Amino acid sequence: MTSIRHMGIVVSDMGKSLQFYRDLIGLQDAPVNEETGPFIDSLLDMPDAKIQTVKLAGENSKTSIELLCFESPPPKASTPLNTIGPTHVALNVNDLDKLYTRLSEAQVPFNTPPHMSPDGCVKVAFCQDPDGTYIELVELLK
Repeated sequence: MTSIRHMGIVVSDMGKSLQFYRDLIGLQDAPVNEETGPFIDSLLDMPDAKIQTVKLAGENSKTSIELLCFESPPPKASTPLNTIGPTHVALNVNDLDKLYTRLSEAQVPFNTPPHMSPDGCVKVAFCQDPDGTYIELVELLK
């Protein structure tokens, strides 16, 4: 393996998700694309798939988050943090307290306010995107 390319997050509403990830969190986006046809049907093993996709990344990141909004087939619900398999995405941020305030004012749900790790190296908080996907926000301190 050479690197991690991206992580996919299925969303129910691309507009709401872009508002969260781009406007509130601060990720930078590329144009929204529509993917459909034999290639995507075969790749996903989903006949008649129709998906809006957009990739977002931090200013210094080589890894991106790909938002996928399925028009067909319809998406299924999220999973809790203790489910086997992918459960959350962790993002490094510069000022977690400031971001926590901005997100809280926008009614973004958090498990708890930011907490300092026992070793004092990071400050961490978990919030949820508009579909309930858990996002771990991490500020590196040392």
